Amino acid sequence: MRHITIFSLFFTLAVLSFSISSCKKDPSIITNEVAPWDTTDYLKINQLQVIGSHNSYRQHTYEPMYNFVQNISGLLPSQYDPNGWDYSHLPLEEQLSNYGMRAIELDIYNDPGNGGIFYNRRANGLINEPIATGITELKGPGMKILHVPDFDYMTNYYTFKSALTTIKSWSDAHPRHLPIIIQIESKEDAVTLSGFILTKPVAFDAAAADALDAEIKSVFGENLDNVITPDKFRGTYSTLSEAAENNAWPMLGNARGKVIFVMEGPAVEPYLSGHPVLEGRAVFLFRNAGDPETAFVLLNSAVNDETEIQQTVAAGYMVRTRSDENTDEARTGDYSGMNAAFASGAQIISTDYYKPDPRGVAGDSGWTDYHVHFPNNELARINPISAADKQGIGEIKE
Repeated sequence: MRHITIFSLFFTLAVLSFSISSCKKDPSIITNEVAPWDTTDYLKINQLQVIGSHNSYRQHTYEPMYNFVQNISGLLPSQYDPNGWDYSHLPLEEQLSNYGMRAIELDIYNDPGNGGIFYNRRANGLINEPIATGITELKGPGMKILHVPDFDYMTNYYTFKSALTTIKSWSDAHPRHLPIIIQIESKEDAVTLSGFILTKPVAFDAAAADALDAEIKSVFGENLDNVITPDKFRGTYSTLSEAAENNAWPMLGNARGKVIFVMEGPAVEPYLSGHPVLEGRAVFLFRNAGDPETAFVLLNSAVNDETEIQQTVAAGYMVRTRSDENTDEARTGDYSGMNAAFASGAQIISTDYYKPDPRGVAGDSGWTDYHVHFPNNELARINPISAADKQGIGEIKE
């Protein structure tokens, strides 16, 4: 009887020991359920800084159209200065794999009903080029991706869904990646040119807002399992701003392999209507700090807004800023915007130059080798404002 009692005691202790050790870290909360968490995986995602691309889909303006717009630039609104269009981007999978972009920006236009609004490029008639594109993807309904209708339409992805499919495929192949911020700029811009009929985009409304969510779910799944949504972030807090100011952001280890959508532009109000604090929505919004529906804030001028960015980040919000704009820095080699963006603590730093413009190798080209990168070319870095006390704890990977 005594031997049985001793055996039972040892068996109980062994089971207890195993139970305690197995409770130390639940591997199911790790995206790939294999690799242990790195030290930096315990950081909140707002305690990081990442670099992303601006207008990530874009190819350089069609050359005959670019030259034409240069000649008539005085007839167009000031925002259509073609010098600011003189850049292009690689396909998304190359940006993600080869240059470490962890924020992507997509401009979308509403194309409801039977679609086909952007099938014809009407300004092509001004340069004696065919107006009809012949592109099947532009015939059907659904959100379309381009910069400026009729004039600046070259893109690696004609539809929102095709760009999302590319990101989803890359994400599935890299399940431990840092969360990817997918910035959506909704647009209704129409170029006006006296005496010539051009494309008139369709305004965003409640139906378009619902269609946007439907397109995201068609790629990422109805349950949005790998999407960090406003509802998931808000949790038991009553507003998104309350959650942000209480640092409710997920830890990096739980956010790996996931994406986050955040939107600006004219679709914002119809998207928010009927969905207070974005209940049931897939996409965050860029709004003002303190507004109940705000977790992300847009402050694009890193130099002028540096102090405000630092204060907003310290308050718990995620901020997007830009390190360069309108190709100016690539022409002058001025790094003050990049340095201000880094020092500001903005979590998302957008650039057109994750690689130098190839023309910068020629000394008399009017271009430089300007390009945006963290010191030592890190993929991402620990935030100098929201994680000032965490500096040096380790390298942020993937």
